[in-house]
Amino acid sequence: MSEFYPVNDYGPLMPGLVMAGVAIVHVFLAQFAVGGGMLLCYFQWLDMTGRNSHARKFVDGYFRVLVLISFILGALTGVGIWFTAIQVSAPTIGEMVLRFHWLWATEWAFFCLEIVAGYSFYRYHRQLSDHARLTLLGLYAFAAWMSLFWINGILAWQLTPGEWLVTQALADGFLNPSFWPSLLFRTVVCLTLAGLVACIVVNSMSDLDRDAQRSLINRAAQLMIPMVLMPFLGAWYLASMPADSRGWVLGGSPAMMLFFMISVGASLAIGGYALIGLVLQRLYINGATASLLLLLAFGATAGGEFVREGSRKPWSIRHVLYSNGIRPEEVAGLRKTGSVADDPFPLTRDALYPNDQLRLGAKVFRRQCAVCHTMHGSNAVAHLTATWDSSQMRMNIAKLQHTKPFMPPFAGTPAELESLVQYVRWSGRNQPLNWPTDTCREVLAQIETWLEEAGTAPANPDGEPERHQHDGEPES
Repeated sequence: MSEFYPVNDYGPLMPGLVMAGVAIVHVFLAQFAVGGGMLLCYFQWLDMTGRNSHARKFVDGYFRVLVLISFILGALTGVGIWFTAIQVSAPTIGEMVLRFHWLWATEWAFFCLEIVAGYSFYRYHRQLSDHARLTLLGLYAFAAWMSLFWINGILAWQLTPGEWLVTQALADGFLNPSFWPSLLFRTVVCLTLAGLVACIVVNSMSDLDRDAQRSLINRAAQLMIPMVLMPFLGAWYLASMPADSRGWVLGGSPAMMLFFMISVGASLAIGGYALIGLVLQRLYINGATASLLLLLAFGATAGGEFVREGSRKPWSIRHVLYSNGIRPEEVAGLRKTGSVADDPFPLTRDALYPNDQLRLGAKVFRRQCAVCHTMHGSNAVAHLTATWDSSQMRMNIAKLQHTKPFMPPFAGTPAELESLVQYVRWSGRNQPLNWPTDTCREVLAQIETWLEEAGTAPANPDGEPERHQHDGEPES
């Protein structure tokens, strides 16, 4: 049985939404840092080869922006991801560290090289020769991209563990089916973000005339040319996804499809303007327009990250861990012993509940629902179930993975399920001071029947054979 971990209560904001907010900002800044290193190497080369007389001035100004935004805000949000992720889903983070700790350590080593090279350039760039500057920027760019390389494999593993489920081999987990399309797609995004920020920086260089600014902008726009590959890389990534996950994105989940279309639409707008206006027509772009395009890029990043996270449902790690931190092989046992029988954490407002059944229901909600839902607020259970009567609620929760296929199966006893139903109904009726305890044997017997009919396996609309990891051993 998995260890118990507390899930932090963020009030009307579901914990996953808090973590996502921090993660999206960090991903955006981190990708800018990776692309920024490549852009700086390119402009340093332009200066050394005499192709642009203002390139050196641009490099020095751009790097100050990179340090301020990426090194400071990026580092803070990076720590924020760890802080919120451990509060929201400690089992997921624990599993990822357990499986990939050496690769994560390798990523950390490259991150250290990135920081050392970056701060060394920031401190000594005026004293260095051109070749030394290019070497230091090259080290920074290489280390930044290698950080992306290692992290990408670990994150992609969550959705597409592939043959790792059978072999348990580190290489199979890391070089999983979506590794290359996601890595190449993210690299293109990195270059695009760096180019858009460059347009903003150039507009802040007020001592340059319009022609000089245009020459720098047109050079920066060349880093956006790889955006022509985005449709192909995106299609490759979709093809690498499991069929059910791909189905959520392409219409099975309206919210997920909406965010997917936002990401696609924003990317098309940026790519069209960059390729036609900046590259082909060599237009000048002012700071306001560049900022608007960067804002669109943030929207595309947010939409893409929402899709990447949401398409894993009902899993946190596919076929290894459900989104609520329960393992698929544990469900049958928890149906007998109860999901919160060994829960050591007290309720924060224990005296608020009129009876022990509601206290049990609150613990079941915290264990099985609270990662993705609130009771009143974002993705609120009280709202989602408001039109269900008690019998319908019991059946829908008992057959949860069939009621909504992106939900994990209920992992608890009939008594726990009934306590959850009563807790939801009590909360939906504004938490009255008095609430009767409902322990009707006929009701519990009917819940038991529904649970047996539902089974313990997740819903599988695509017909893909279920492959579960059992206690860390390869499947026979």
